[in-house]
Amino acid sequence: MRFKFLGLRRALVLVGSACLLLLSPPVFAAERVVLNYGTFHESLSVEELSTFAETGELSRSLRVNFALARQDPKAIRQYLTEPVKVNLVFLDRVLNSRIGNIILDQISQVIYTPSHRANRQALRAALVLSASQDGQVSLIEIIKNYPINEVEVDGKRLQGAYRQLRRLQTSLQDLFGV
Repeated sequence: MRFKFLGLRRALVLVGSACLLLLSPPVFAAERVVLNYGTFHESLSVEELSTFAETGELSRSLRVNFALARQDPKAIRQYLTEPVKVNLVFLDRVLNSRIGNIILDQISQVIYTPSHRANRQALRAALVLSASQDGQVSLIEIIKNYPINEVEVDGKRLQGAYRQLRRLQTSLQDLFGV
């Protein structure tokens, strides 16, 4: 009887810990994003980019950035916010496979660390954390959940990153029938 109680207790502690981990905000999350458009670089807060993604409201610096880079704010906003539905368990499996590494490498050419080191690992963590919140992933969620203080984004290639997320969704469906 005592062994059953200890097993139940361990299971409850494990479930409680997992819930706490998944429901609490990330301890290490990006605070700054550097938008790169060729030789033009602009650093802004993730909050500023997130506000634009959520409301469509352009801050002065974003308005100037998009004008200088000749980017359509509506298109950028769509790529940032369009969700891709994923199953967390299957996502984790795919991201830790060979095809997952290829997809991570392709997306990390658009969203990456300032040092260009550990891009795959950082992106994998951001994807899993994003999917754990609501069963879907968007580029703005990935940026917000990036596990380092500053993340760099190649603004001209956001559409390509979005297409890679769609491919990831298709890969999950093809491999696991979800």
